[in-house]
Amino acid sequence: MDLGKGLRQALAKLSGRYVDEDAVTELVKDLQRVLIANDVNVRFVLNWTKKIKERVLGEKPLPGVGLREHVVKVVYEELEAFMGTAFEPSLQKQRILLLGLFGVGKSTSAGKLARFFSSKGLKVVLVGADVHRPAAREQLKQLAEQAHVAFFTLDSNDAVAIAREARQLSDKYDVVILDSAGRSAFDEELSRELKDVAGVFEAHSSYLVVSADAGQVAGKQAKQFHDAVGVTGVIITKMDGSGKGGGALSSVVESGSRIAFLGSGEKLQDFKAFDPKKFAASLLGFPDLEELLETAKRVSEEENLEKAWESGKLDYQAFLSQLKAVKKMGPLKSVMQMMGATDLPDDVIGQSEKKLKSFEAVVLSMTPAERTNPALMKESSRQARVAKGSGMTESDVRDLVQQFEKTQKMIKDVKKNKGLLAKLSKQFGGKMGG
Repeated sequence: MDLGKGLRQALAKLSGRYVDEDAVTELVKDLQRVLIANDVNVRFVLNWTKKIKERVLGEKPLPGVGLREHVVKVVYEELEAFMGTAFEPSLQKQRILLLGLFGVGKSTSAGKLARFFSSKGLKVVLVGADVHRPAAREQLKQLAEQAHVAFFTLDSNDAVAIAREARQLSDKYDVVILDSAGRSAFDEELSRELKDVAGVFEAHSSYLVVSADAGQVAGKQAKQFHDAVGVTGVIITKMDGSGKGGGALSSVVESGSRIAFLGSGEKLQDFKAFDPKKFAASLLGFPDLEELLETAKRVSEEENLEKAWESGKLDYQAFLSQLKAVKKMGPLKSVMQMMGATDLPDDVIGQSEKKLKSFEAVVLSMTPAERTNPALMKESSRQARVAKGSGMTESDVRDLVQQFEKTQKMIKDVKKNKGLLAKLSKQFGGKMGG
């Protein structure tokens, strides 16, 4: 069981029961089991849960706050406290050195980091200096293309020479990211090479990439690399598929290192600066409405959805753009998590994703006239033809028509309600009509 789900289940046991010392003691034991199962250091677990018990029993709840809400508040605050402060990446001209062992997702993190800075309006170049792993530089070049940033390397196996040339790229680029070599384990040879590379590259920041499934070993790696070349921040990858994420996070913090970014998923946008408040909230199932609105705004701009709102009219072509926008926001499970729906069964998520795909197939099977004149799709003969062309049933097509008409009505209602429209426009940062 992953850390977040375990914490949420432990807290859920308090629902419907009186919160006394026995209930808090039971909660503490549940929290200890969850954390230890997620490879968090036992000594840390005991100290952390001791603080929670002392605060829950010793502090008086705020006015209007129930006992259960008081417990959740304390757990949230202690989660946030142990993970340190939020990381705010510099947006000035800089050189970044990426460090890490094989298999941790270092090259992919380089691509994600490049996209992150590029999205802030900075001119970025990725530098391939991993001269030992076969095809490492070719992989980095492909990632640079995906991130729409520049790529640089030399036809040489001299990592120091590459780093020396890369140092000069700061005259042309705002952010220079150098992907250094890794090894299957930290050793003297790697340490010497990194020191030589760091000496000529003169990085402003050095980020160590570690995998969430490293567990408590992540802290040891952070110390080894820091002692060798200095680590200014740690990027933790694979946060979406590991039950050991808690162990990696806590061990990095205990090592004295700072968590800089979290990576999850394979897409370049699955990457964010570390914010302990948001991370603690996501573990406990609180909605992240700020991120949801930011994502919706970005996708809305990319798909140019505001046209439908400006006109107050919606056709199937615009509806198709809305479906694509939902897909662009990321996996449906991630979108639901932003809304606070963290523990929806996988089969429910799967059914919803299947429904979106079927809707898209139906619209793609319509003629141009049908897409721009929605009234035509009320005819049963057209519904039958589209169902056959899309490989769906006539029932699927009817479902789409009904859903479309509901959305169409909503847009007309919002268009009439100027106050609501203004509020939506302000939230999404665009002009949605009026």
